[in-house]
Amino acid sequence: MSVSIFDSFLTTQDMIAVFDDAAIVQGMLRFEQALAAAQAEQGMLPAAAARAIAGVCKAQLYDIPAIVGAGRRAGSLAIPLVRELTRTVALYDAEAAARVHWGSTSQDVIDTAMVLATRDALRLLDDGLHQLCGHLLQLAARHSATPVLARTLMQPAQVSSFGFKVAGWLAPLLRARARLRDCAARALQLQLGGAVGTLSVMGEQGAAVAARVAADLGLKLADATWHTQRDEWVRLGLEVAVLSGSMGKIATDLSLMAQGEIAELAEPSGNGRGGSSAMPHKRNPVSAMIALAAATRAPQHAAALLASMGQQHERGLGNWQAELAEWPQLFLSAHGALQALNEAFAGLVVDPDRMRRNIDALQGLVFAEAASAALAVAIGRPAAHQLLEKMSADTLASGRQLADVLADAVRADPQLNEKIDLPALAALFDPATAAEPARRLAARQLAGLREQNAAFNAYPFHHRTNA
Repeated sequence: MSVSIFDSFLTTQDMIAVFDDAAIVQGMLRFEQALAAAQAEQGMLPAAAARAIAGVCKAQLYDIPAIVGAGRRAGSLAIPLVRELTRTVALYDAEAAARVHWGSTSQDVIDTAMVLATRDALRLLDDGLHQLCGHLLQLAARHSATPVLARTLMQPAQVSSFGFKVAGWLAPLLRARARLRDCAARALQLQLGGAVGTLSVMGEQGAAVAARVAADLGLKLADATWHTQRDEWVRLGLEVAVLSGSMGKIATDLSLMAQGEIAELAEPSGNGRGGSSAMPHKRNPVSAMIALAAATRAPQHAAALLASMGQQHERGLGNWQAELAEWPQLFLSAHGALQALNEAFAGLVVDPDRMRRNIDALQGLVFAEAASAALAVAIGRPAAHQLLEKMSADTLASGRQLADVLADAVRADPQLNEKIDLPALAALFDPATAAEPARRLAARQLAGLREQNAAFNAYPFHHRTNA
């Protein structure tokens, strides 16, 4: 396929190649080859005819730009392709030429070609997810106890652990990998129904031919034609959109933590990566940028897939064609985001010291809830909350640390001093202690996530064809 310079910027050459014009045309020809072979095996045409058809089912033999142009006039890419295939077969075998595309219809050819391309696209996504999940597992284990600010509503909230945060990034990716495989198992199916989905031209042989074609192409044999029943297919596309959203979440956090004022994380640099044309000091989070672009575009593509589902009767007018145009865009964006994040996390710079300094810079106020809960045991929750509100205001006004302001207040009040264990109270202001609940949760969560990741076998849907 032809992509704009800006699409190319946000995706990968590998994914472009999957949906390239030549790849889709080759997929269509692969369908025609498998159809002829299956019909020959069922005795519907001579074996020599099937061989003659197979011999010219090679995309490089055809003027693809001319076929694409003719397809626009014809209303279907399959029409000029089948015409050119028939003409080419006739050069070698006139009888075989008369049986090209026998009993099939344009949508059978195009949908099956898109299924074949999508199978390859999903393998690229699965490989990318395998790599990214590996990076995140290592990162989470390495920093399971590293204190970091947790932020809510864009404001500092409490102390968590960086490993716990990373585990939160990882879990949706593992779920996405599993669900993509589940959806693929249902959606990667042969399309073969003929004009209105009934296989009427092939008569009683139709079911057997379809079974042979599906086996040849390594696709699931559909229970029935799905020309206008697009639920399983669209559901697969929506899972790709959800994956893009999950990567957008990671990219958002990464970009915020990489801001110069925060500087807790940094993407790899060097070789011109992340530079500025005007400001030499800048280190831009370009991987996060690409993943955010994918997440931004995914909802529109997903909405278009959903909007295209109301297809008319046995063949859609306009909506199927819209779906075909939107479909590759989801995969192009998602794989671009995956590659970008893999590049980022392969060399991510984590600064635990800066994380600690950012905690310390908040004068201990992020420990106020923990201190209030401890005091509540001694003086009751309302009184403890009221005291911490006052001490927090005094901390901000004085520029001191909340732990010191609170300790002075306790010492100055004989009743409080008698009830409150000051060393135990002071321990609550230790970032490592505050991060311990998150570390424990991360350790438990990572054990499960590691097990989930290890359970994935090789991508199960890759199929080498004869073409």
